[in-house]
Amino acid sequence: MANPAAPVITGTIPFTRDGETYQTFYKLFGSLENCKRRPLVVLHGGPGFVHDYLLPFSDLAVMADTPVVLYDQLGNGLSTHLRDKPAEFWSIDFSLPSLRIWGGILAAEFAVQRRPRGLQHLVFTDSLASHSLWQESNAQLIVTFPPDIQAALKAGMADPKAYYDALLVFCKKHGCTVDPMPKEYLRVFEVAFSESGDPTVTSMMYPKLLPWSIIDRLHNIEVPTLVVNGADDVAQDFVVETFFQKNPKAKWITFANSSHTPFWEERELYMKRLADFLEL
Repeated sequence: MANPAAPVITGTIPFTRDGETYQTFYKLFGSLENCKRRPLVVLHGGPGFVHDYLLPFSDLAVMADTPVVLYDQLGNGLSTHLRDKPAEFWSIDFSLPSLRIWGGILAAEFAVQRRPRGLQHLVFTDSLASHSLWQESNAQLIVTFPPDIQAALKAGMADPKAYYDALLVFCKKHGCTVDPMPKEYLRVFEVAFSESGDPTVTSMMYPKLLPWSIIDRLHNIEVPTLVVNGADDVAQDFVVETFFQKNPKAKWITFANSSHTPFWEERELYMKRLADFLEL
């Protein structure tokens, strides 16, 4: 849950494209006035997730006087939903402006393409530099599960209900080992994969990410970079080590008692390490 000592402000940011205006929902923990550190903008994963599972980051607003901004990606959660937009509407470049950015893919693209002056640090938590490496890692882990789980995971969104159920089984080992799983974490799967959710962003964007890689451009990241994974992570060492090898400004930390969400599984230690890094 959010730390009750941190003031919280919610709102929306307008975004206009082709004459239409959409709203991106955000949640600010802490204050932007007289703070010791620059704000930390936390990009949720996906495509198609929401901010809820990242609420532990609000701890930094109290323990390190770091304002923390969470948001819902355009198309999901409390932001404008776009169920009727055609496939050509969705692209990585469309997602770059303002807070319409998500996950490690967009963080990397933002840092490399925009090189914004205000960017002081970059953190890749359980992320990827190449989708082919991500697929290879998933394939290695999936074969350790029973045949029915393997089949549902490989079929993917062809059968959303079966995929949703199998994904929860998979994630109990490689996603979030906290028992019971936090409701904020489970909400991610509800909005992206369940029958009651909105799979638009996931179904439209995922096929476009299959050839994605930023390995040959990582040297263009100009700010100190923290790379994080867990010992039993979907993002296995060979997935995240590329960040470390190709970016001379990178530091790599593996959390020994975590899978894909060390900010839940080893919350206090993760936030301490993150706060220390943001002081550099």
